[in-house]
Amino acid sequence: MVDPVVPPFVPVLLAALLMPLVGRRIGHAVGVAATGAIVPYAWLASQGQFLQVKLFGFDAVLVNVDPFSTLMGVIFGFIGAAAVLYSLYTEAEPMQTAFALGYVGTSLGAVYGGDWLTLVFFWELMAVTSTLLIWHHGGRAVRAGFRYAMIHGVGGTLLLAAIVWHYAEVGSFLFSAADGGMAGTVAPVLAAVGIGINVGFVGLHAWLPDTYPAPHVAASVFLCVFTTKTGVYGMYRAFPDGHLALAYMGGLMAVFGAGMALMQTDMRRLLSYHIQSQVGYMVAGVGIGGALATGGAFGHVFNHILYKSLLFMAVGVVIYRTGEQSLNRVGGLGRRMPITAVTFAVAALSISGFPGFNGFVSKGMVIVAAHEEHLELLWYLLLAGGVGTFLSFMKLGYSVFVEGEYEGPVRDSNAGQSVAMAVVAGLCVIYGLYPPLLFAILPTEGFHFSTYSPGHVGEGLLLAAIAAVGFALLRDPLKRVGRVPDVDRLYNPLTFYGTRGLVFELTDLYAAVDRFVVNLSGATVAAVMDPGGTAARLLGLETVDLRAGIGRSVLLVTSVLVAVIAFLLL
Repeated sequence: MVDPVVPPFVPVLLAALLMPLVGRRIGHAVGVAATGAIVPYAWLASQGQFLQVKLFGFDAVLVNVDPFSTLMGVIFGFIGAAAVLYSLYTEAEPMQTAFALGYVGTSLGAVYGGDWLTLVFFWELMAVTSTLLIWHHGGRAVRAGFRYAMIHGVGGTLLLAAIVWHYAEVGSFLFSAADGGMAGTVAPVLAAVGIGINVGFVGLHAWLPDTYPAPHVAASVFLCVFTTKTGVYGMYRAFPDGHLALAYMGGLMAVFGAGMALMQTDMRRLLSYHIQSQVGYMVAGVGIGGALATGGAFGHVFNHILYKSLLFMAVGVVIYRTGEQSLNRVGGLGRRMPITAVTFAVAALSISGFPGFNGFVSKGMVIVAAHEEHLELLWYLLLAGGVGTFLSFMKLGYSVFVEGEYEGPVRDSNAGQSVAMAVVAGLCVIYGLYPPLLFAILPTEGFHFSTYSPGHVGEGLLLAAIAAVGFALLRDPLKRVGRVPDVDRLYNPLTFYGTRGLVFELTDLYAAVDRFVVNLSGATVAAVMDPGGTAARLLGLETVDLRAGIGRSVLLVTSVLVAVIAFLLL
């Protein structure tokens, strides 16, 4: 075992700083090494080790090794290395990958922090580095990045307010100061909404499909991993004992995200909605609480990072080779891009929860936990989300790789892309076929779950069969669906026109105050320069003589002094 003398984010951030200076290939090699080294570091670090520091004058724990941070560190490090390798072979510029490594490093800082102050500090740095990663691509990614930054600024502010309120309740930022998570009544609500933005609560989710299709395809591989999964980690820290409201919100996310994904034609927008849907299972697991549900939630974090990054890699190769993002402009690519098609199929079966793939294991844990807790409505919501997921990926896979014929020249993934995708796809299969490997790294223990029981396998096959029938009936109608509006269609113009109206009104108010002050100043100067004339104008007289003799002047001055002294004495 090793002790965390050096925080795990340090080598990754150093690699980010070196990336633009050492050349593209060397820089990416350093990035792969720095992120890959986190895997053994996280796995071998002694449980219970911590690094205590002072942050802004408060006691803080910069590194806290426990089963939750270990799982997050292992998967963040592994997928970071795979994504950097993919970036190298997808022509990502060194500066883009530098921003991506900054994003990975700050995410590691957030999940390894042992207190709320450290977590929110890196949480905000995550928002900054991910925004820079989005902006770097230019074009429509700039506007999407501004909207992303604004909504995450709101979320971070709400989380910070929750943390301050929590500190007022318990007198410490340390997680250990309140075993039940956020203390009091106000802090948990603020934390739920603030973190809910990061995980994509229904109504707070529109930044996901708005942002992730906009930047470079390699940037999307990073973006699909870190923000939402760090959000799930933060949600557990805030609600370690669960909360039914979170559980049902997770169920709604699973259904809503899958339903919206089904109606998309932009490939990355479809995948982005499925981030919300799959994170819904994680939020539901955290909300249910207990060893099985919490283990399922974090098992799904681990598995989702594998198959979702693989989906963005495979779709990214399609976009990289064809230049097209719409399902309507590609087709029949399975025969010409077999490696991409096979790895996509593995990822699609994994996210859908088909038996034999990793999503089947962790998704099943959450569904069974809901059933065991007699949360029947939640159970049905999670099953419905599963059907929607199968349908969505039948549509995506059929449209891209089976139906039609893309007319332009196209090649399959190159060597580096193929290696990155094949390794991740292999893990999706391994963790699906041999669940004890996944159970060994889960942060909870003592639960009983039979992955391949006849009932569970039958449930997975039944959901797939229902989806297959549904796809056969809906395939043609789905082609006629245009872009379906989301809540951002409402709040984006409201925010724009509301902000513009506020600016106009404030400008008019400032101008009115400015005119008043200028006129008052002019009148005051005129009164001082010509008091007699001013008095005459005010009284409506031709002239007013304000001259006074020595006696009247002495009396006036004495009266003023007496009044001032009396006021001070009283």
